[in-house]
Amino acid sequence: MTLNGPQAIKAIEDALRDIRREEDEITRRIARTTDRIGKLHETELAQLRVLAEIRLSPEAQAELGGRLSEAETRAREMLKEHAADLAALDRDLAGHETAIADLGMERGKELEAVAVRQAELDALSGAVEAALAADPAYDDALKAQAEAERVAEEADKKAGQSETDRAEKGQPYRDDPLFIYLWDRGYLTPDYKAGNIARMLDAWVARLVRYADARPNYAMLNEIPARLREHADRLAQDAYDAQAAVTALEVKAFDAAGGRPAREALEAAQARIAEIDQKRLEAEDARETLTERQKALAEGRDTKFTSAVDMLTTAMRNADTAQLMEDARRTATPQDDAIISKVDEVRARFTEEEGELKDQRARLKTLETRRRELEDIEYEFKKSRFDDPRSRFKEDNLVGDLLTEFLKGGMTAATYWGHWRRSQDWTGSPGPIVAPKRTSRSSGFPIPPGGFSPRPPSGGSWGKSMGSSGKSGGSFSRPRTGGIGKKGGFRTGGGF
Repeated sequence: MTLNGPQAIKAIEDALRDIRREEDEITRRIARTTDRIGKLHETELAQLRVLAEIRLSPEAQAELGGRLSEAETRAREMLKEHAADLAALDRDLAGHETAIADLGMERGKELEAVAVRQAELDALSGAVEAALAADPAYDDALKAQAEAERVAEEADKKAGQSETDRAEKGQPYRDDPLFIYLWDRGYLTPDYKAGNIARMLDAWVARLVRYADARPNYAMLNEIPARLREHADRLAQDAYDAQAAVTALEVKAFDAAGGRPAREALEAAQARIAEIDQKRLEAEDARETLTERQKALAEGRDTKFTSAVDMLTTAMRNADTAQLMEDARRTATPQDDAIISKVDEVRARFTEEEGELKDQRARLKTLETRRRELEDIEYEFKKSRFDDPRSRFKEDNLVGDLLTEFLKGGMTAATYWGHWRRSQDWTGSPGPIVAPKRTSRSSGFPIPPGGFSPRPPSGGSWGKSMGSSGKSGGSFSRPRTGGIGKKGGFRTGGGF
């Protein structure tokens, strides 16, 4: 069984929705636990006030009881305000969730439009193929594209090898603290600035490590990869330009065959999808910011809750309740014993609630990490146009066992995304609309058949430096402007 692009992206979004739902539920549990902790503080203070009324003289009762009652009243008001703030934030988050869901539905409709328009273009592909096969300019463009990709791929390999050499051969230099000290100070360069004594000492260090001989070699190790990468980037752009030239001829041929309305509608749908994706990113970042505020309120990290708890604990400390409890324990009276028992029970429950709160926070942190990793994968998925109706995946367990393993922490985000990339292909035969003559295309990211648009960026190794979907490495490219962390990236976390 295979998955198509829309089915795959829906499965990812469903998983994200489930994670967010569980995050929200745990946040609510944390809020309830925090609320119970606040009430336990109130209960403890109330019991101690009753104990003071029993054991102290009328004058002491009036003074101490008044202070405790005032603290209790003010703290209760702050806790009510804290609860109201949390409720208002919950409503704001619900509105954001609705807006994000609406954008998802709108995107799904645009994807359906893409499938319809692409089918219309596919119906014209026979006539277009015949016209392009008879066009020498198209044949020349295909050859130019194949050659540009080949050259760009070779340049990328050379740049990659030089970067590997820089990492390996440059390590001994970086491991030498004296050499790196002089290097970082720009010694023997116009950037070097130091006083007379420092210059004398640096010169002595330079002679000690033979810096004058070693510096040119290390400089060359750093300069050559930079130059080769710059060259590879230029050739990669040439390859993209060559691909654009092929696409332009295909556009012309489709328009001549009567496909212009379908093409323009297809491009409009793709543009709308891009707008929706941008709006969704912004909405998700805004939700992330609200979620962070919600977590802070739920965990009692806001000023109102902390002030209320501080007020209660300060009142108990200033009232010397410890001495009051000690005196009550030494005298066996039914009233004292009942109050002492209730206070001990409250304190035991407080310890239990604190332990549960710690566990819930750890669980929420793990969920948050997994969700953000899956959001990174979702972003790359859409950027690579893997959600296109013509996209296919050979492994149906990508949304089954492999997804479960990833969510449980048994697989990194990089590994899971690698499974998606290796499994992906396009319906029909990959390649240009008309195969080039007397040349071969470089192996790389297959181009969807039967139409020129939407065409994913080429994914040969030469595409890495241009940030194509074929890139490999240690980070995703999803931008983040809110919440924890500002950048996307592979992260790992504990298992569920």
